[in-house]
Amino acid sequence: MVNELIQKYCNGNKSLEHILLKHSTDVASRALKIARKHPELQADETFLWEASMLHDIGIVRVYAPTIQCYGTEPYIRHGILGGEILRGEGLPLHARVAERHTGTGLTAAEILRQNLPLPHQDFTPQSIEEQIVCYADKFYSKTRLDEEKTPEQAMRSLEKFGADGIAVFKAWMTRFE
Repeated sequence: MVNELIQKYCNGNKSLEHILLKHSTDVASRALKIARKHPELQADETFLWEASMLHDIGIVRVYAPTIQCYGTEPYIRHGILGGEILRGEGLPLHARVAERHTGTGLTAAEILRQNLPLPHQDFTPQSIEEQIVCYADKFYSKTRLDEEKTPEQAMRSLEKFGADGIAVFKAWMTRFE
């Protein structure tokens, strides 16, 4: 199901499909490693893998030529767009993961303060699976596919989202590592 959806929405763009599969596989591997290291979290490993693989499906609709995306939407909307795609495919829980993985999640106040082109609502990870995918995602870029970020590099990538996001990331690092 996962590979079929990625192929469907990449619509023959093999470069984009490669980027999406490599990035998502790295995120899924890290997410599963966390779940297995912490059985007390009771994360659903099947769902965790599927959601990790599909969390960035919305990039197919954004304009980001460096990652072979030639849609029309701004990149910041890829989570919302992924949520729309996944709801349309009958995957509402997967959609929530897609919507909530930007930064360490975005609050309505942050969206308003930064004047982001997103609905003015809360998009912070709630379930343990949403949190794990969001955390694991911070270690992998779609432009440097063969590199894993250090925790320090991951935190630096969150600076644009403010100090609150860094605090959330540090708390996750304590919980998940």
